[in-house]
Order: sequence, then structure tokens, then C-alpha cells
Amino acid sequence: MHAGFPDFRLGNVLATSFTGTLSERHGNAVERIPTPHRLIDWLAVNGLAVDSCTTSQLDLARELRESIHAAATAAAIQEALPASAVRVINDCSTQGRAASILTPEGERRWRLSSASCVEDALSVIAADAIGIIAGERDGKLALCASPTCQAAFFDTSQSRTRKWCDMNTCGNRQKKARFNANQRKNPRSAK
Repeated sequence: MHAGFPDFRLGNVLATSFTGTLSERHGNAVERIPTPHRLIDWLAVNGLAVDSCTTSQLDLARELRESIHAAATAAAIQEALPASAVRVINDCSTQGRAASILTPEGERRWRLSSASCVEDALSVIAADAIGIIAGERDGKLALCASPTCQAAFFDTSQSRTRKWCDMNTCGNRQKKARFNANQRKNPRSAK
């Protein structure tokens, strides 16, 4: 990993983890893939290693990211999917040459073409987005309860009532804010 860049926020769902490469969308936005090489790093961490990335491929990746975010947000609040987002997701899904393979451990992995390119990796992310937005996986799309974040995430908890995209960031921040507010109201309880 390259020093000087914000850490990646990794989750269990590829498509929504990808949308997390831009966080705090309604606050002080944090871009986690600011350079082509940083996109290469993110793809590698997620099992989609590519050889190189151009600035135009980074722009395409960001366009896919924002399209997935828009479509997942609409699905989470049960609104119509934006046509432009659907078009970008579908275009990216069909552009790549990736194959799903089964590992000896019984897990699904992706094999990109021999000359791995960013479009191959983006097709995998787009296909994952299609699966979750279409309701093909067990879980539900939800939006982070943090007013500065509001990231779309895929809730696979048993009750499907998760509030935050990530308990280690948004959840802890909200709990800390609530604790500090209670301490200001009742300063004696801190003693």
C-alpha cells in the first residue's frame, strides 16, 4: 500500500465496498482512489489485480462507482433506479472479460483475462452491483444512518436492521458523539 493515502474501507460486498472509495459524501468527502495507482491497489486488495491503470480508466471507475451508489441508494429507499446509472452499470458489466471460478475451498473467485485490464475488474464490480440491486442475494440494501456519510451498504445481519455502513467508523463516531452529549448533560456521571 502507498503511504499518505486514506485507508480503504473494506466490506464483505464488492460493489458497496467499491462505493466506499468515496466516503463522507455529505460532509468532508474523502477520496480513497485519488490516483490510477491507488485504484490498482484497491483492486488488488479485492482479488482483482490488474497490470496498469490510466487516468481515463480511473475516470470510468469513478463513474461506475457513482452509478452504483446512485442505483443502490434508489433501491434502498425504494425509488426508481436512475436510467443513466443503470446504463453505466450495464455498459461496464458487458465490457470485461472475467470468469467466475470455484476454489478448492469451495469459494468463488474471479479470474480476469490474461492481459488484465481495469475494464475486466470493473465488469466484475458491475456484475456484483447488478446482483445486489436486483435482489438476487440474501440481504437488503440500506443507507448509513450517519448524516455525513449516508453510504449505501448491503445488510446481511439476521434482523436486517443495521444502522451504519461500518461499525468501526460511522457507528463508533455516532456512539462517541452520543456519549459526549450525555456527559455534557450530566457532568457528575463522569466522576
